[in-house]
Amino acid sequence: MTASRRDFLSQVGQGMLLASVGSLAFDLGLTGALAGESDKDALSLTFGKLEPLVRLMQETPPDKLLPKVVSMLESGTSLKDCVAAAALANARAFGGEDYVGFHTLMALSPSYAMAGQLPSDRRALPVLKVIYRNAKQLHHKGGDRIDAMEAVAPDAPAGSGAQDLRALVHKRDRGAAERTLATIAARSADEAFNDLMITVEEAPEVHRVVLAHRAWDMLQLVGKEHAVTMLRQSLRYCVRNQEWASKHYNESRELLPKLLDQYKLLAMKPGDRKADDAWIDRMSQMIFSSSPAQAADAVAGALAEGFSQASIGEAISLAANQLVLRDVGRVKGQTSDNKPVGSVHGDSIGVHACDSAHAWRHIAAAANPRNACAALILAGYQVAHDRISRGGKFLEWQPQPDSENLEKIAAKDAPGLLRELDGAIRENNQAQACAAAHRYGEQGFESRAILDVLLKYATSEDGALHAEKYYRTTTDEFAATRRAFRWRQIVALARVTASEYGTKAPGYEDACKLLKVKA
Repeated sequence: MTASRRDFLSQVGQGMLLASVGSLAFDLGLTGALAGESDKDALSLTFGKLEPLVRLMQETPPDKLLPKVVSMLESGTSLKDCVAAAALANARAFGGEDYVGFHTLMALSPSYAMAGQLPSDRRALPVLKVIYRNAKQLHHKGGDRIDAMEAVAPDAPAGSGAQDLRALVHKRDRGAAERTLATIAARSADEAFNDLMITVEEAPEVHRVVLAHRAWDMLQLVGKEHAVTMLRQSLRYCVRNQEWASKHYNESRELLPKLLDQYKLLAMKPGDRKADDAWIDRMSQMIFSSSPAQAADAVAGALAEGFSQASIGEAISLAANQLVLRDVGRVKGQTSDNKPVGSVHGDSIGVHACDSAHAWRHIAAAANPRNACAALILAGYQVAHDRISRGGKFLEWQPQPDSENLEKIAAKDAPGLLRELDGAIRENNQAQACAAAHRYGEQGFESRAILDVLLKYATSEDGALHAEKYYRTTTDEFAATRRAFRWRQIVALARVTASEYGTKAPGYEDACKLLKVKA
């Protein structure tokens, strides 16, 4: 006998897993209707042992939350659980449909990675900063009075897959799409991720791509049992974004299947051919300077020639990096609060392009062979598209550092160069910060010391919602890039750091006081 949806919810809420749902059935966070509970209670999305901490994150006003979290950390609650709970509270409240909300979700995993690079007494600072931002937006939108996402039952046809999911997104039938995603995830979280990517790939724009990556990346902290909750945010973004995406990304939507077929990529095994420095340099310049279609074709051709995903991704990342190094900064009419004329932090062309390229690389690494090829092709397409679509003469502008500012660098030793970098950051002198970082790398000094300077400001400054993500992007890419080119990533980070300096992150100074460390 087939159980009704109400019966299904009730059974799962009492800890019973239906055999037809499979091993990941609660993954879905369903809670059951017990005697006296309302229909709304029956549909509540809950998170097992993390639920009390999730509720604390969702219900506590921002000014009261940090003292409670610090007290819990001192009592033995792990920083990892705090990040996981904040992410689940964010997902339940915003469902991937609030601009500040999903940017905050995307900053949580990077903030945890940053924490691991700090001394023990300061380790919680980047996490507390983002948790405060999360709480502030939660209560701006209504706090515990909002639950954007309810529990969802996997009651789509058993054979549902990627094409069904995409068709429902095209119809903007969010409810049916979510039930289909839950059905797929009941078979396998990895299958749900790969099937969802078929839809994400239809519009290579920064938020759609980075949210999908960060939702999947967050499973390292929340656990795969919450895969549906994380992935539903990406799905909902696609549904909400569908009309706009269908108007602006027809070219890439038509181009991708043609390239996959033209180069016979679906029949090929992933290549392992390692590129030399000259190839990486030529490929990155080609992607940077080409039209979007030409860049996509170049990537598809490289895949067909057997070049490794790592080599191709490295070239794409370096192409995106040029958009930070060459940007002349915001002009009058493109500014907003905390993003003045000349600034390159926040949602700048370069930061967005780098975050997107980084997300595509990680999607490719986690995906099946078909989606890995698609992710890299679209990563190349998006870099070229970003260079063109938002304006600017990037092909004419010269990258930082320039010779004039390099000549101004007086220090020769590592401590002196770090002092010059720190001074340039505090003066918002982007060009001089780039020059100091370049000289430091050129001399072969160890990277940890300069990263510590940049990490300090990625933690303390507001960064217009992007400080944590971009720090994570550049440090990841630095580690993945060969010696001949890797310092370009740190130079770009130095520039963005100098751009964003001067606006302390809300909650940062309070967190310092609670941890008894210097702000």
